[in-house]
Amino acid sequence: MSAENEIFREGLDELASHYKSILGLLGENPSREGLLKTPMRVAKAMQVLTRGYEMDAHQVLRDALFKEDYSQMVIVKDIDFFSLCEHHLLPFYGKAHVAYIPNGYITGLSKIARVVDIYSHRLQVQERMTLQIKECIQETLHPLGVMVVIEARHLCMQMRGVEKQNSVTTTSDFCGAFNQAKTRQEFMNLIHNQS
Repeated sequence: MSAENEIFREGLDELASHYKSILGLLGENPSREGLLKTPMRVAKAMQVLTRGYEMDAHQVLRDALFKEDYSQMVIVKDIDFFSLCEHHLLPFYGKAHVAYIPNGYITGLSKIARVVDIYSHRLQVQERMTLQIKECIQETLHPLGVMVVIEARHLCMQMRGVEKQNSVTTTSDFCGAFNQAKTRQEFMNLIHNQS
């Protein structure tokens, strides 16, 4: 096994074999030159795109937990993400905006983006991903409140089905202090740079 293959999970060869069969079922010749290495390339890509199953988002936050007497809103906005829709295995992508109000503890700012990365690297629906990010931060940091807004474009809507090229889906979830409309509005104003 080469050093490159060591980063991939068990089952890579079997996954590639299935993709070779899929190419044949689609009417292609998996033995033609341009497709010879495609099954393994796709198998590797799928393992990378689903690497979030191997990671613990709660532990990522716990590893960078710091006691701090700060109780105002902390926002990490415009977190780029790419995910795969579990219904069609087509990508959806966009930006996540995350806020929390600390309650004695903060976490490293990059860890919030890492949590988004972990949940987006699984077969997903946008609604569940929004909830998972919020719950992870709530359960690990125990802040005064958490709010997550995700804005995404779904290729399953752009390439097939209704074929609506410019549609954006927005989901949100919140708890604690963000149950107050004023606090939610402050967050929305800040992520959209409104005064």
